[in-house]
Amino acid sequence: MRLFGLVGYPLSHSFSKKYFEEKFEKELITECSYELFPLKTIDELSLLLNDHPELEGLNITVPYKKQVLRFLNKSHIPNGLEACNCININGGKLAGYNTDITGFEISIKPLLRSHHTKALILGNGGAAAAVAFVLMKLGIDFTIVSRTPDDNSMLTYRKITAEIIRQYNIIINTTPLGMYPDAAGCPDIPYHYISDRHLLYDLVYNPVKTLFLKKGEEKGAAIKNGEEMLILQAEESWRIWNS
Repeated sequence: MRLFGLVGYPLSHSFSKKYFEEKFEKELITECSYELFPLKTIDELSLLLNDHPELEGLNITVPYKKQVLRFLNKSHIPNGLEACNCININGGKLAGYNTDITGFEISIKPLLRSHHTKALILGNGGAAAAVAFVLMKLGIDFTIVSRTPDDNSMLTYRKITAEIIRQYNIIINTTPLGMYPDAAGCPDIPYHYISDRHLLYDLVYNPVKTLFLKKGEEKGAAIKNGEEMLILQAEESWRIWNS
């Protein structure tokens, strides 16, 4: 039996397990299984690998997309991107990839208009790193917003003004705020300045329309959730594991 799985913590509302189980059933793939591996610290990864030598591939989710980098024997992650969400395991060696960039780029490109030239990235974790990489590739200027900025180039939420919202007409939520079961939450930005020239993209997919997206939609903004991105990155992971 070929074994694949998801590493992160917590994993109670995982997209990946349900997606791959349905994929295996629909495509009559009988020799594969996909399991959840909730690790309280990334240091438990070594024990997991020892306990499951049959593992062929892992997806990595919050909060370990950056922390897992030190476990890699080989990296296929583009230069400048310090986040890994997919690992291929061959002969006990771990090769790291980032399939978030594939999913995000393909899913956001059809929504971009000529006036979408600047973006706010809400959050500064591993998913934000992938988003920033894609925006850089697409030639879109961006600023990262964080509660606890790592450096002076980042904004705090309380410093977001009407002028900043006017200039940055792409706003991307990479935080778990608003995700089920805490669907009443949303990033603390001044939504009343959002207009129909804005695009709001939420990496959260459950609920389908988060409060973040609802508030943008009320102002006429284009909106999109993270479901398509998740599907695309999962399929890219599957391609890597079988190449």
